[in-house]
Amino acid sequence: MCHCKNLRVPNDWNLLLADATADFADLAADADLDAPVPDCPGWNVASLIVHLGGIHQWARHAVVEGNPEGRPEPAPDDDDALAGWYLTHASALRAELTDPERSAWIFGDGPGTAGWWSRRQVHETRMHTRDLLVATGRADEWTLDPALAWDGVDEVATMFYPRQLRLGRCDPLPASLRLVATDLPDADPIVIGDANPVVEVSAPAVDVLLMLWHRRTSEDLAAAALLALPFAP
Repeated sequence: MCHCKNLRVPNDWNLLLADATADFADLAADADLDAPVPDCPGWNVASLIVHLGGIHQWARHAVVEGNPEGRPEPAPDDDDALAGWYLTHASALRAELTDPERSAWIFGDGPGTAGWWSRRQVHETRMHTRDLLVATGRADEWTLDPALAWDGVDEVATMFYPRQLRLGRCDPLPASLRLVATDLPDADPIVIGDANPVVEVSAPAVDVLLMLWHRRTSEDLAAAALLALPFAP
């Protein structure tokens, strides 16, 4: 999955997804649903839970039906039922991902597999778990293995940026981003874009991922300007 030289990323994506969705559900059950989510302007915790539960449903439809036309089931009106609703749909998704070679619709051209969705949903869930922890004042509890974070950086470079371009959601970057993980000495740099000049961002892998997901900014003004563009999630 990862195009990062010599890195060992856990390859049991379904196990990683089970852990990620269970963690999110546990946090959601105890959270103040009205608390704002700083990294998702206009959302509160309830909105975040509904969003991720809807994404899981949409991903499941892409696997089961082989197309992106899924329409998520509305969330319950009863706030006390929201965490359970989320967990039900997370479990239903995981049940369809047991065979990583199963045919599925995915982003991009050509056929895909369920394993693609396992990876995609791990990254989605872990990032939104951070959003939930930030909203509840527990941001310091969020951790991510550097190799897994660097795989998320690779995902942005090789999947999200080309997709944003293809869909007309962004213009080609006016300069290239050369991303270096300072805590992964065996990892090759990841480059996004092919224009000059080349702007380097060197930071721990998790920090680079957070910059790409617009959860953190760079102190370098040139890098910050590029990272603010809509080429990533």
